Amino acid sequence: MMSAKKRAPFGRLAVLGLQHVLVMYTGCVTVPLVFGAAAGLDASTIALLINADLLVAGVVTMIQGAGVGRVLGVRMPVMAGAAFTAVAPMILIAGEYGLQAVYGSMIAAGIFGLLAAWPFAKAARFFPPLVSGVVITVVGLALIGVGVNLVVGSDPKAADYAAPSRLALAAFVVIVILLVARFGRGFVAQTGVLLGLLAGTAVAVPLGLVDLSAARGADWIGVSTPFHFGAPEFPPVAVISMCVVMLVLFAESTADLIAVAELTGKELTTGDMARGLAADGLSGVLGGVMNAFLDTVFAQNVGLVSMTRVRSRHVATVAGAILVALGLVPKLGAVVAGLPGPVVGAAGLVMFATVAAVGISTLRKVEFEGTHNLLIVAVSIGVGMAPDVAPDLYSRFPDGVRIVLGSPVTSATLIAFGLNLAFNRTRPARTADDEAEAQAGAGAGAGAGAEAQAEAEKQTRPTSTTPAEYSAAHPARADR
Repeated sequence: MMSAKKRAPFGRLAVLGLQHVLVMYTGCVTVPLVFGAAAGLDASTIALLINADLLVAGVVTMIQGAGVGRVLGVRMPVMAGAAFTAVAPMILIAGEYGLQAVYGSMIAAGIFGLLAAWPFAKAARFFPPLVSGVVITVVGLALIGVGVNLVVGSDPKAADYAAPSRLALAAFVVIVILLVARFGRGFVAQTGVLLGLLAGTAVAVPLGLVDLSAARGADWIGVSTPFHFGAPEFPPVAVISMCVVMLVLFAESTADLIAVAELTGKELTTGDMARGLAADGLSGVLGGVMNAFLDTVFAQNVGLVSMTRVRSRHVATVAGAILVALGLVPKLGAVVAGLPGPVVGAAGLVMFATVAAVGISTLRKVEFEGTHNLLIVAVSIGVGMAPDVAPDLYSRFPDGVRIVLGSPVTSATLIAFGLNLAFNRTRPARTADDEAEAQAGAGAGAGAGAEAQAEAEKQTRPTSTTPAEYSAAHPARADR
């Protein structure tokens, strides 16, 4: 087991860092693939998004591992990568206002994240498992349709739309992922999605579904041009929507930072948490400038820390450098962008559904007996998913309403957050001193009255408000 403080030889750090990159690589590049396809971008532009995505994720990962003074970085072995949570709102904003608004609102959300990191770190109790579980579930459910559209095709009038060959190829990819998960061991078992992509692409080559034309003309070395799509624009509604997404990412990262702290034995202070969340905010600024995406802490890498018991933050720093190097190779991004839709869609389908399943698992930690929590979950998911199954639901409303409420993620987040406050009267978690005082009072003869008071508090207090409980209620997500 490698200590969190002792630095291993560079060769070993490189190998361990590469392992972290391989575990999160597929999830990281799937976001630009899905967004690019949904936004109608060509292969060369999607390749640019992939390289920018890897570059920014690498920079943020290095900051999380090495830290920047007392301003940025949690200084733990965590990996940052593009978050699926932002995909659905980005697609809506792109359709309504264009890509300049997508990246303008991302910059604004990043600045908001930098300013809100410290207050959020002190008020994470307002996003208990009841809220975060609903949001994670809706994120996965809302993206399933995007994966299916990649499988069947984007043009219903095309000759190969929903062709049996496309469906068979997608089914093959899913089967490969399942077989690797069932029979793989250790690290291999964690690369099922990557192996599924490779196997599906190999089968797609003789079918003529792999387009590498963009890769042939791509440079070996290069960097994404800042503001590739033009000067950023800042429609107020788009900015509000992306700021809500930033708060959701903060809730996700908080759970993972707590989990890694427990695995590494680090005492996670409010300042540490704030610096880690501020790095998420920085990803919005960098992503908006470099045509990338909002980043969050990748939970599958949290699982890898648990499996390998490697606690050194320098591993993350080296892994970030590897991501930066990959982001400077445009030809690699072009190759990934040429993967066939049914292959990417099938892999995305599994990953999106896994996100939804993790949200359901998080909701298992919520107490439903004797509370209104089941109603809160039902209303939040029902109203949140409504625009996904009925895209014209808010078509007669102003643009601002359509962007905010038309996104299942932002809609469900606002509803779950508001209903939790309204029904559960969220209050600060009890401290150790509070508990000791309560126990002393009970020992002095509070008896049945203390028990009744404790039961009353249990009904009104939100679940999992202490760091340990919060971490236990947020299992590692397959994210993204």
